[in-house]
Amino acid sequence: MTRTQIELMLGLFAAIVALGVLAQWLRVAYPILLVVAGLVLGLQPWAPEYELPPDVVFFLFLPPLLYAAAFQTEWRTFRAQLRAITLMAVGLVVFTTAVTAAAGHYLLDLPWTVGFVLGAIVSPPDAVAATAVTRRMKVPRIVTTILEGESLVNDASALVALRVAVAAVGSGVVTFWGTATDFVRVGAGGVAVGLAGAWLIVRLHTWLARAKLADSKLTIAITLLTPFAVYLPAEHLHLSGVLAVVAAGLWVGSRCEKVFDHELYVEAKAVWEMAEFTLNGVIFILIGLQLPLILRSLSGDYALADILLASAGISAAVIVARFAWVFPGAYLPRWLDGKIYGTSDPYPSWRNVAVVSWTGMRGVVSLAAALAIPVTMPHRDVIQLVTFGVIFVTLVGQGLTLPLVIRWLKVDALADAEADADDADEVGD
Repeated sequence: MTRTQIELMLGLFAAIVALGVLAQWLRVAYPILLVVAGLVLGLQPWAPEYELPPDVVFFLFLPPLLYAAAFQTEWRTFRAQLRAITLMAVGLVVFTTAVTAAAGHYLLDLPWTVGFVLGAIVSPPDAVAATAVTRRMKVPRIVTTILEGESLVNDASALVALRVAVAAVGSGVVTFWGTATDFVRVGAGGVAVGLAGAWLIVRLHTWLARAKLADSKLTIAITLLTPFAVYLPAEHLHLSGVLAVVAAGLWVGSRCEKVFDHELYVEAKAVWEMAEFTLNGVIFILIGLQLPLILRSLSGDYALADILLASAGISAAVIVARFAWVFPGAYLPRWLDGKIYGTSDPYPSWRNVAVVSWTGMRGVVSLAAALAIPVTMPHRDVIQLVTFGVIFVTLVGQGLTLPLVIRWLKVDALADAEADADDADEVGD
């Protein structure tokens, strides 16, 4: 690494800290402000150029961020909403991929196979962006659980769909059974690797504690290495490293009280929060810096105005597709349960469903996937620019308006009622 690159990273870190303070003052989720700042910075003639390598995202940024999110997720609440999470993390990804492919075909005349590549890229909402916005607002626990659970799992299903779509561009053939088999193999294998690795990690922590070798710095270093210890083997085995990390995070997180004492947990939490803030800050500001590089890579097959107009249309299709899936998905399974099994699970508030529908911000995984598609991919430059457009519209547009939607629908009142009910139950106990 050269001195110039070191100075660039230090400058970015200083900018991230300053923008983080500004985001707190403006009461805006910091990923939104960082992307806008990166975009403004990247458009300056004196701005440094840095092309974000996809492998850096997939192998350096993604594992610890997913692991931290999974570690903080309560397994019992995750399991209670497993059907809803699966419907969104798998079903919605497939549905959004198909809708986006159709929009790309009719708005930009993209071949259907190329349209499915674009659809797979923009189908998964971003875990960091969703939690960064919702944790600043009062929303019912079920909303947070579903959004976090969806964003933990949907990256894996989207990346499998992307691999199938890229292969289809070369061969022109996609088989349902081949795709389904590949998804089950990659997904189940990734979960198995993650659980096996997490079991070994927990055993290691337990042994260190019994042998009185559990120094706090050593233990925290092991926790920082854990996501990479399960992600890399899964990827080398051509399995889902994403699901391996999520499974490991859920497993270790559900047992942290037995593994770590309170003082060590507090110390490790501080280290992880700092690592999360740094990684998130760097990655979101780098997203904004990519636009000038993407614009310079345009081949000229399409007019820039046509691509931007189509990006707006595709962004709208992505947003509408989420509403079209989430509302039936929230009510139809419960209605079927009542008809078939005679159960009477309560229907969720339509206001909660509306918030979940509006919370579909795209982010780092979509951009990294777009940058990682093969150079020989037809319309590669168009895919990358449209992907950036969808990220910008959903992250900035939906992210900034989500607090307004929550207040307008009075969802914060539902959260207050839930908190009061929890307090009453504690007093009763």
